[in-house]
Amino acid sequence: METNRQDAKNAKKEEPSQEIDRLAYAVIGAAIEVHRVLGPGFLEEVYKEALIIEFFRCGIPHVVEKSVTVNYKGHEVGKGRLDFLVANCLVVELKAVQNLAPIHEAQVISYLRMTNYPLALLINFNVPLLKEGIKRIILYS
Repeated sequence: METNRQDAKNAKKEEPSQEIDRLAYAVIGAAIEVHRVLGPGFLEEVYKEALIIEFFRCGIPHVVEKSVTVNYKGHEVGKGRLDFLVANCLVVELKAVQNLAPIHEAQVISYLRMTNYPLALLINFNVPLLKEGIKRIILYS
């Protein structure tokens, strides 16, 4: 048990590259614009469609509903779906809920683990100010 705690303490805590951070800021800017125009109160699908338009408008490279494989000890056991994969390195997960719950963050962390991407943005559009609904999640190795 002590070894596991020590391993956790020694885990490498690296910040994502400046390029990934720039992409994250661009995505946040696009999400803020969508929220500024639409405001809170719509279903997640509405925000996703608006964000697709905003990503194209801003030239942000992305894949919508990227399918990823879930492996267990070298065996495929299922599939996951990322709301967005930006520039093949940034996971963006959207929500439109009253409050983000621990399960939402756990879902995003699982996506990062299974894809090995370094950074994710968890964005909840159902808030008065979008900055209150954005959570930056880093995969620590």
